[in-house]
Amino acid sequence: MDIQQLHNRKQRRALWMMSIMMVVAVIIVLISLNTGSIRLSPLRVMWTWLGQGSKIENLIMFQYRLPRILITILAGIGLGVAGAVLQGVSRNSLADPGILGINAGAGFGLIIFVSFFRTMEGSIALLIPLFTFGGGVLIALIIFMLSYDRQRGLLPIRLILVGIAVAAGISAITLLLSLKLDPDTYAFAATWLAGSVWGRDWIHVWSLLPWIIILVPWVYLRSKTLDMFVLGDEITTSLGNSTTKSRIVLLLLAVGLACASVSMVGSIGFIGLIAPHIARQLVGARHQYMMPVAAMIGMIIMLSADTIGRSIFQPNFVPAGVVVALIGGPYYIYILFKKTV
Repeated sequence: MDIQQLHNRKQRRALWMMSIMMVVAVIIVLISLNTGSIRLSPLRVMWTWLGQGSKIENLIMFQYRLPRILITILAGIGLGVAGAVLQGVSRNSLADPGILGINAGAGFGLIIFVSFFRTMEGSIALLIPLFTFGGGVLIALIIFMLSYDRQRGLLPIRLILVGIAVAAGISAITLLLSLKLDPDTYAFAATWLAGSVWGRDWIHVWSLLPWIIILVPWVYLRSKTLDMFVLGDEITTSLGNSTTKSRIVLLLLAVGLACASVSMVGSIGFIGLIAPHIARQLVGARHQYMMPVAAMIGMIIMLSADTIGRSIFQPNFVPAGVVVALIGGPYYIYILFKKTV
């Protein structure tokens, strides 16, 4: 089998996987539209889509459930792609926005935001991803500076250890700042830190949408650069790429995707870890094929976690972050043992 045939085979496999996942995602969306304190049967959902629903059905569908579902879709895509980029840049399969402390940095930025503005509703919500991005960039720079060695470059193991330590420290500072908030704002901060999808209005969709539709294609265009990083810095440099510049650009793109995503769905970890791993098992390590599949897997995990959290313990709900952690925690331990054994 020549290179072109192998390329075509992988491309067809990636397209098949994405098609299957799209069908799964549509099924989960239909289930999610019917999940809540007020049930909407699939038939009523269809009639409401066609404009034949009652006033209350239109309100539930288009003002509450649909914006929330769109936010989980966008955030799942963002976190899946961000995890793939971080693992490629660091050459560490354990890298993840949550584990590396980027989510903690986003949380710090969010607490700064609510300390100043005291509200997350209305047009002011458009600024939330900017604050979380600023916090994420600050923490990412600290972590990468402490993990970098002049002779050996970025050290993957040190990256994980430093990320965990910095995340713990910044999380403590975030908690301390949150204690100074008024009761309502503190309740929101605690809910966000637990990984609860709070963005459920159209303004929150518009806040997140530009980050995903701009940064995801931008990252995809750099798929070959990520493939080169896997081969090592020396080979990347010999092929005419500036490793430092490329790494900084890709890091900023990953931080932007992760921080914008968690700003609307809470501090949810492990999606950026799980999605790229499963994608590699399905379509191989080339980022050209792996990243779109990782984006779809991240979307499915995020949709499923939110739907499960809203349906099992009605009328109460379990934060999506808790559902993801129940899966991601054991999976992380499995990968860790697999790497060390």
